[in-house]
Amino acid sequence: MRIDVVTIFPEYLEPLNVSLVGKARARGQLDVRIHNLRDWTHDRHNTVDDSPFGGGPGMVMKPEPWGEALDSVLESGEGRPVLVVPTPSGLPFTQELAVELSEKPWLVFTPARYEGIDRRVIEEYGDRLDVREVSIGDYVLAGGEAPVLVIVEAVARLLPGVLGNAESHRDDSFAPGAMADLLEGPVYTKPPVWRGREVPEVLLSGHHGKVARWRRDEAFRRTTANRPDLIERCDPAALDKHDRKLLAELGWEERADGRFGRSASAVEE
Repeated sequence: MRIDVVTIFPEYLEPLNVSLVGKARARGQLDVRIHNLRDWTHDRHNTVDDSPFGGGPGMVMKPEPWGEALDSVLESGEGRPVLVVPTPSGLPFTQELAVELSEKPWLVFTPARYEGIDRRVIEEYGDRLDVREVSIGDYVLAGGEAPVLVIVEAVARLLPGVLGNAESHRDDSFAPGAMADLLEGPVYTKPPVWRGREVPEVLLSGHHGKVARWRRDEAFRRTTANRPDLIERCDPAALDKHDRKLLAELGWEERADGRFGRSASAVEE
């Protein structure tokens, strides 16, 4: 996979040289190219922003340097990349989208600063590329470089051969089809007793069926506590009798359509 990032802060992307992403780059599994947007400016101040039409606070990134930069990047490769635009007004970044992007051969990222990029840039490249405006959460950052780091790591770890164990990402929280889209439960390692705290006995039993059931139950408990919306969206067909019994114990009520909602008493608590 090839990844290009156009930014005014190339140094912000240094973390892409370490950990899994850095190792993938070193092995040639991931071709990451960082470009300084200011290389495509033509004034002595390397200006990339200007005041917004219509007034208002902040500055807007100019279309000319972005257009020249993206044209240059596109001319340097073959085929049409997916253009990923990090923005708080984009679609939520999910594990499902990470999987989809991991199957693309070429991604180009446009992390913006200030109030964002002149909209005409997105419209221009939207006419010829697959453009994805993506948000990593309901908050605003100073720029798009941090979201690039998040998205690249989420995507890169899904590439064949990047993780030491190819099965490692299959049961991740939010992995498509994993545990009925539940959050991943708690994990433990040696020693079996630490500061008086013991590893749950079932994990030491060697009984794979009981271990799987325990992990699923714990996933339901954690999801109920932290992301009840995932339970509400859960496909009833993915739930067995034990799941339904546990959900009832956790304060969920089965509705006429088979889906679960919080009981009045559970919501009040």
